[in-house]
This record gives sequence, structure tokens and C-alpha cells, in this order.
Amino acid sequence: MNKALLSLILILLFGQIACSRQHRIQYGDNPAAGKYYKIRGIKMYAEVYGTGKPLLLIHGNGGSISAFRQNIPYFSKKYKVIAVDSRSHGKSVDSRDSLSFEMMADDFAALLDQMHIDSAYVIGWSDGGINALLLAMRHPEKVVKLASSGANLTPDSLGLTPSTWKDMVKQYQTDKNKPRTTLKEKNDWKIFMLDYEQPNIPFAALKAVSCPSLIICGDHDVIPIEHTTKIYQAIPRAYLWVVPGSGHPTLQQHRDEFNKLVDEFFEKPYHRF
Repeated sequence: MNKALLSLILILLFGQIACSRQHRIQYGDNPAAGKYYKIRGIKMYAEVYGTGKPLLLIHGNGGSISAFRQNIPYFSKKYKVIAVDSRSHGKSVDSRDSLSFEMMADDFAALLDQMHIDSAYVIGWSDGGINALLLAMRHPEKVVKLASSGANLTPDSLGLTPSTWKDMVKQYQTDKNKPRTTLKEKNDWKIFMLDYEQPNIPFAALKAVSCPSLIICGDHDVIPIEHTTKIYQAIPRAYLWVVPGSGHPTLQQHRDEFNKLVDEFFEKPYHRF
């Protein structure tokens, strides 16, 4: 066997081993990368992957770090990826009965402070997209650029498709009087009510988002395209990407395209779509 062929076999073999190890990582339950931080009265769980410019990942309602399992391997090659379980989600437990998007945005700013990070790029999906916008509004110095996918500003049939809002109202009517005795039952209801009653952000308030912002939705998202377009129009330095053939989970359904395009947006001084 010649040396060139042997080298090629070894490269392929080590590549397969690295890929296998990557797929074995349990994002959201990885002690080697995870740590708790005391943040504003709670213990917030976060995992860190890679080195480079800080990149904060914020998941959606009822989710956890694992929502980004198809994105972390890509971005961790060039960024210091900070994947977080939001307050009352995943391993970030909060037994109190109040929860708001503003509270959560302030949590992320405090987390970056505790990690001695002056500012970061931010990717937020669904509720995480709302949090990304509020983080940029309330703590503009903390956000270099943001990508917000599937965010809404109102909890109604304008901020959500009418069928999605109708389903939420039906669930509320069905479950509102059910007894909730365990911490999990109370927490699940608190998380549901977060989206049922919030957010309530005026479009005009988005002028406070001063960083370059990529606003994303699928062409058959649970967030109407018209609503997403209004978010884009209200932000001074925003770009709009409506993903063809995509529902709400654009970063999963179109993983490769999402990762590449968002990375390009972060890297370039400007971008056209």
C-alpha cells in the first residue's frame, strides 16, 4: 500500500471517529461542557463549546440547549458558543411563579457579565428570538449582531397564525382550572402562560435595537410573514430572510443553509438577501 493511499485512509478514519464523537455529545446534558452560574437569584445552566468570538444561543418556549444540537457543531468551529437553558427551562430551575421575557433578557446580560464577556453575537429561536430582541433593546452594549428566527411581538392572532392562536386559547380554556401540585406542573403552566399573555412589545420600541439584525421566519411559520416583516421594518439596521419551504424550526429544517447564512451575516460588515 503506497503512502498516499495510507494517508487518505487515516484521514477518513480519524474524520469518522471525530464525527462519531460529535454525534455522541448530549447537548444540554454534557458535564464536560456544562456549568451552573448564580444569576439574579437562580442557578442558570450553560454549556460552552469552542473558542473565538462569543456567540450566545437562546432556545424557545419549553425547550432547552438541545434545540441547537444541529447548530452547535458548526458554530463552535469558529466561535465560543454559549448555549443556555433559559430561566425555568431545562436545568435552569426557578420555583417562583412569575416569568417574563424582560426578566429573561436581563438574565442573559447578567450571565455575560459573570462570564466576563463584554458583548456577544446572538442567535435566538422562537421565544429565544424575542429574548434576543429584548436583550438588544435593554442591554444594547451586550449585542454585536443578532439573528432572530420565529419571533413575535404580541400574543394574539396577529403575532401568531389564527389557527395557532385558536389552539392556544383552546388549551387555556381546557387547562386553566386543573389542579397543579407538583413543581413540574406549576412550571409547565408558567411556561405556557408566558406565551399566552406575552410578549407585549410595541413595534415602535424596536428602534432601540441598534445592532445589525437578521430577522428570519419560514414561509409557513406559526408567525405570519406580515408580522415578521413589520419587525424587520421597525429595526433601523435590519435584514429580512423568509425561508422557502420552512415552518417554525428553520434552524433545524434547513440546518446547513441556516448555519452558513447566519455565519456570513455575522462575519460580513453588511449583507444583502
